[in-house]
Amino acid sequence: MISPLFFASEGGFGLNLDLFDANIVNLAIVIFGLYKFLPPFVGGILERRRVAILADLKDAEERLLKATEALAHAKKDLAAAHQKAEQIREDCKLRAEAIRLDSEKRTVEEMARVKQGATADLNAEASRASAQLRREAARMAIENALSALPGKLNADAQAQLVSQSIKNLGEA
Repeated sequence: MISPLFFASEGGFGLNLDLFDANIVNLAIVIFGLYKFLPPFVGGILERRRVAILADLKDAEERLLKATEALAHAKKDLAAAHQKAEQIREDCKLRAEAIRLDSEKRTVEEMARVKQGATADLNAEASRASAQLRREAARMAIENALSALPGKLNADAQAQLVSQSIKNLGEA
């Protein structure tokens, strides 16, 4: 059997089997314990967590600021690079145009030189052909004269021809 010492109805300290009375007292004890001991423990954990979150936020803001500055610097560098590329492109166009004009000028000069050379070659060839034709004509005339002269030339005519030739040579 159960000893009467365990029941609170007998007076003194004991076990209260009335659920509603016991729950209220137990609940009050638990709430008081939580109110007294839990805030410092949970507060310390929450404070450390708050400090860590604030540090992470500050670090994130610093990284955002640095990233923003780096982005602005990169955009400025990109704009400068685009400008430099455009300048190089323009310089290349001007240089290509100058090279093209110079090439055209040299081509025209070379064509003029080739034309002059061809003209000089043509004139030289014409002079050579003309001289050869004159020599050939003179040779043929001499041959004809030599073949025709022996029969037509007597001693008096030959003497007169020689004296006339000497006289012509003396005047020249």
